[in-house]
Amino acid sequence: MKRVLLFLATNLAIIVVASITLSILGVGSFLDETGTNLNLQDLLIFCFVFGMAGSFISLLLSKKMAKWTMKVKIIDQPQNSQEEWLVRTVESQAREAGIGMPEVGIFQAQQANAFATGANRNKALIAVSSGMMQRFNRDEIEAVLGHEVGHVANGDMITLALIQGVVNTFVMFLARVIGFVVDRVVLKNERGLGIGYFVTTIVAEIVLAILASTIVFWFSRRREFRADEAGARLGSRQGMIGALQRLKAESQVPNQLPESMQAFGITGGKKSGLKALFMTHPPLEDRIAALQNMSD
Repeated sequence: MKRVLLFLATNLAIIVVASITLSILGVGSFLDETGTNLNLQDLLIFCFVFGMAGSFISLLLSKKMAKWTMKVKIIDQPQNSQEEWLVRTVESQAREAGIGMPEVGIFQAQQANAFATGANRNKALIAVSSGMMQRFNRDEIEAVLGHEVGHVANGDMITLALIQGVVNTFVMFLARVIGFVVDRVVLKNERGLGIGYFVTTIVAEIVLAILASTIVFWFSRRREFRADEAGARLGSRQGMIGALQRLKAESQVPNQLPESMQAFGITGGKKSGLKALFMTHPPLEDRIAALQNMSD
């Protein structure tokens, strides 16, 4: 799977476009009064504001982007007993978890998957693939729905945005410091900011963003264990284990959840070595073992 999910891709695009625009307009040089040194305090404040803004714009767009990308059919009025059961189950779990009723939908995909997203825990979206609805039994689907409700109730989307905002801040800050050092030390520009600063800053920002995203992916993996516990509690532990075992057995089915959305799904692609740092989900074997060892 590709490394960058929708949230990160939108977020990175906002930051890079903002940086290029500011560079073209000559805004954000943050030199002191002599024009020879960086004003680090002003620079940090600027990066914090822009870093957080990029992250939360991504969060606010997440639900609309998910609906558009996945072509989710929202169940406003259930058309059959299966859709009625799906809505009723989510409604019951949301009430038990203490959150508002999410929008519920189905997206067309052969691979069994589900995801939750949204900026507001009381106005979230939970969607299930048609493949999961066709092949999983109701105990397993109920546990998967509980897993997604757990993501919403735990505030994972908000926490992800906060972590990404902090990461953005330091990526923007360090990229500009690196750009300044290159401009002064390598290119010997003694006053103001030269083209080397702007080019180096943009390149450093992209590289640092990729490296720093490992922190976001680490959080994404950790939150899966908590969401699995929620699935076991709101559904059943055996249903959650059964769902993960079935997902493992179906691992050869192509993942039709866009790679940009996989961090929000029930399962993601598997990687090894350094690529494992960019996994949105822990290995299914580890998740199953954690549930089996979970105390009643």
